[in-house]
Amino acid sequence: MSENNHTNGHHAPPPELPISSYPPFPNQLPEGQWFTGLFACLEDPSNCFATAVCPCITMGRIANIVDRGTISCLAASVIYVALVYAGCAPIFGCTYRTKLRGLFSLPERPLPDGMDYCMCCFCALCQDYRELKNRGVDPSIGWKANVEKWNEEGITMPPVVAPAMTR
Repeated sequence: MSENNHTNGHHAPPPELPISSYPPFPNQLPEGQWFTGLFACLEDPSNCFATAVCPCITMGRIANIVDRGTISCLAASVIYVALVYAGCAPIFGCTYRTKLRGLFSLPERPLPDGMDYCMCCFCALCQDYRELKNRGVDPSIGWKANVEKWNEEGITMPPVVAPAMTR
């Protein structure tokens, strides 16, 4: 007699998803539009101040959330600082802005991602951080703590489905 995933007539509980496989964010704001503008930094004064003082922390928090915990805030912050000294920090920020836009189908505006980060890095960091907050994430606590919080609040999210291949 085969078990066929039965134990005494009961189905085994579904395996828990790894933290990194959860889909993004419980607040489903309209896709295709930014919640705030690039120059609305003062809508979140505490983040604006923190970003002005230590942009590497804001960048680390954004990277941790956008990459669903596969990179730590500390690691992303250290990479950002190293790239600042190499003169390449906008490339790192641009990469995560592009990923963030992809998550929510956001337009590349007011400028292309690279230009946003080259012309006004602090404004772009603040906007990315605000976008995550407005979509139900607290970047300051990290990806894992956000997922735990959503689970405690009973927020259910649909499974991640990879897009189908197109011709």
